[in-house]
Amino acid sequence: MATRKFSADDMKHDTENIEYAGDLKQVDSAHAADAATETIVVTEEDDRRIRKAIDRNILPILIWVYWLQILDKSLLGYASVFGLQTDAKLKGTQYSFIGSAAPIAQICWLPFSSYLIVRVKSRPLMAVLVLGWGAACIGMGFSKSYGTLVATRFILGLFEAAVLPLFSIITSQWYRRSEQPLRVAMWYGTNGLATILGSAGSYALGHAKPKGLYSWQLIFLVAGCLTVVTPVWIWFKLDSDIAHARFLSPEDRLKAVERVKSNKTGVGSNQYRWGQVLEAFLEPKTWLWIAMSLAVNVGASVTNVFGPLIISGLGFDKYHTSLLNIPFGAMQLIAIVASSYAAYKFRIKSAILAACMVPVVVGLVMLYTLKRDNSAPLLVAYYFLALIFAANPLLVSWIMSNTAGTTKKSITMMNYNIGSSAGNIIGPLLFNAKDKPTYKPGLKAVMGIFIGLMVMIGIQAVNLAILNKMKAKERVSRGMSATVVDHSMDDKFTTVRPEGMEEGTEVETEGDSEAALDMTDKKQLTFLYVL
Repeated sequence: MATRKFSADDMKHDTENIEYAGDLKQVDSAHAADAATETIVVTEEDDRRIRKAIDRNILPILIWVYWLQILDKSLLGYASVFGLQTDAKLKGTQYSFIGSAAPIAQICWLPFSSYLIVRVKSRPLMAVLVLGWGAACIGMGFSKSYGTLVATRFILGLFEAAVLPLFSIITSQWYRRSEQPLRVAMWYGTNGLATILGSAGSYALGHAKPKGLYSWQLIFLVAGCLTVVTPVWIWFKLDSDIAHARFLSPEDRLKAVERVKSNKTGVGSNQYRWGQVLEAFLEPKTWLWIAMSLAVNVGASVTNVFGPLIISGLGFDKYHTSLLNIPFGAMQLIAIVASSYAAYKFRIKSAILAACMVPVVVGLVMLYTLKRDNSAPLLVAYYFLALIFAANPLLVSWIMSNTAGTTKKSITMMNYNIGSSAGNIIGPLLFNAKDKPTYKPGLKAVMGIFIGLMVMIGIQAVNLAILNKMKAKERVSRGMSATVVDHSMDDKFTTVRPEGMEEGTEVETEGDSEAALDMTDKKQLTFLYVL
């Protein structure tokens, strides 16, 4: 069996330079003393064992918490079906603005969130965020007017602002690049589960007649109560970083760090580096990520806020509208998992992302052109829009694979989330109550945005290919080989040895030291961008 071996002296050097969340020197003093004179060996068996341990202990928390966030954010659409607009006496674009309040709050808070993600440990940060938006959801359950609904929705957005950047960075710190697309799909795929369970739950709660409450208020209250008890589990179960992973032995913590070093995107740092902030803002690829995020989330917000209304506009009552949204959730889940698996299998995220957007454009064209007395084709067209949700996990894993440096990752994901929030603001405002039930002006605008998105995907792929060529030329100019093999995308954690080198010989992986020093992708000569 091929093995990968690293000296403890190299590890000591790395831990002095990596100021990531938690100091590896605290792992275990007795073990560290032994390790100082031994070589740390990471075998394929070690790799599988550690990956499974991370999947059992970290991934369930990410899945559950992200599902709650999506559920709480999407409840507005279900509440509207069960009378929120009428009972709260909403007029004109007031409902649309309530839908936009959360992303407005996210844009306001995201710069501070990006700083907190670097400086504060994941466990307390996540617990506080979940408690905050759960309380806001309960607040919406007691709201009966436009003003209180906007205020509580705004607070919900403040606490949800850091979720996607935080989860993206956690995933990149615990998993290898080849493992990230499927893990992102697992927690982001809860979009589909939230739609399925949210639709079923709202159908059940919609029949309830609570004394002194509207049925839509009960929907918010139940979801909010479920959310506010979750921080207890987070506090006792989540580990903030590999160095403090209670589910790993001291030796396995060291090996877990070695597993992710081949990513060359860093293993985490508590040092906020302003140079990385500037670098992120000066790169064209950052602005392309923002533009793509905005485009994707214009469509996503349409389905979250107006999806149930579009279905009810086809002539279905409020109960059937909730049930008919369940297949949409199933389509979301299938699209997210299938596209992420394809990205893992074929290693080309750009082509898969563009392919997923073709059915979305087809669905928008059908919704725009078909008459509203033809419900079956219109439902199929609406279900095609579920492939929108394949875009965000692909984009997230694409960004994280192409961004190194803890601060730069945080800033890049902040910018991505600003684009996402802007899309969530713009999307609902494209749809006006006066245009129902067809909403043709809004559909036409979204159609054009998604065609533009496909063009931007192609531009970004070309940009990354050019960056790879520039790095190859720079390596040659410094006397290095132009070709670098990216082992972070290998299925198995092994080291390719030069011909004639015996198994067991220590191999220094090219670029490991650069990644360990929390250097950005731009400054690492051996960094390879993923198309």
